[in-house]
This record gives sequence, structure tokens and C-alpha cells, in this order.
Amino acid sequence: MVPLSHAAAFAVAALVIIVIPGPNVLFAIGRALAHGRRAAVVSVLGSMAGTAVPVIGVAVGLGAILAASAILMTIVKIVGAGYLIYLGAMAIRDRKKLTLALRSADAEPSTGRMVRQGFVVGATNPKTIVFFAAVLPQFAVPEAGALPAQFLTLGAIAITIQLVSDTAWAMAAGTARSWFARSPRRLEAIGGTGGLMIMGVGASVAFSGSN
Repeated sequence: MVPLSHAAAFAVAALVIIVIPGPNVLFAIGRALAHGRRAAVVSVLGSMAGTAVPVIGVAVGLGAILAASAILMTIVKIVGAGYLIYLGAMAIRDRKKLTLALRSADAEPSTGRMVRQGFVVGATNPKTIVFFAAVLPQFAVPEAGALPAQFLTLGAIAITIQLVSDTAWAMAAGTARSWFARSPRRLEAIGGTGGLMIMGVGASVAFSGSN
């Protein structure tokens, strides 16, 4: 079982990463701005199901390996931290793409299609994959029990936080559609700030000691 202190620390780290606009949030905002809150919330549920894919992959594929190799754990941490910094830089560079969500005027897709699209976004979100592969293992304690079970527990915490956060983004965007439409630069500012925060988290992971 994951020690409570580690679970709490992981929850804080997950919150910092999750609330930053990334592919999942952008997708939810786009749905909300184009089709309203219902479409956005359905899409969020689909992306949450997709997010479970990298969680299970980390738990099944990395648990035993990381438990047996401190060197590999360090490599995973460094590579993941570097990629987080890269993602932050790309978020800053591509922040203008957030305004594309304001240009969609298609008819609302079917519920099944929205769920499927959300699933793909969640399962292939690079920020989520890197976070689970490189950051999540840092909060597990081999002495506390089987690592796969700990990874699944921590992953469930992250998914719960993500569900609340992404739903809040979707509801806010759906409620404030006209506010965003009046000033697309507001979305650009959100994207730029989020990029800086991702880079900061990546740097902190790179220089943190083992847990």
C-alpha cells in the first residue's frame, strides 16, 4: 500500500500537472466552445477511460522492471523530466492553437463518437504518458508492497483529479463561450502560462532525489 505521505505528495504533483491545459483540456474546451457543456462532459468521460491505458501500461510493464533496476529508474526519470520540459516549450510555442477551438461550428457529434474521440485523446496524451511513466514511479515505495498495485492506486488518484479538473474546465468553457470569443488571446495566455508550469515541473523532477 502506498504510504499516505507519498500519496498526498503525488496528489499535489498530479494536480499541478493536470490543471495545466494540455491535449485533454484543449479537447474538452474545444467541445465546450463548439457544442456546449454536454458534449464537453461526454468527451471528458471518454478521455478518462483513455487515460487508464497508460496507467495500466505502467503498472504492468514497468513495475517489476523498475523494482529491480535503480539505474533504469534514474534513466526513466531523466528522460521523462526532459520530455516534460520539451512539452512545456512546445506549449508556449503553440499557444495560439488554442484559438482554433473557437472556429468550430460543426453539428454536435453522436455520444458514441464523442466518447471514442475522447478515449483516443486520453490514451495518446503525451503529457499524461510521460507523467505516469516518469513521475508516478517516484512516489512508490518498494518496501510498502507490490509496485504494480501501488502504481494502480496512484494512477486512480490522478484520474480522479483529472476527472474533476477537466470537467471544471469544460463547464467553465461552456458557460463562458462568449467571454472566450471576445478575446482569443486569453486562451493564448493560458497556454503560455501552462507551458512555463510544465517546464518547471520537469525541472523539479530532474533535480529531485529519490523517494
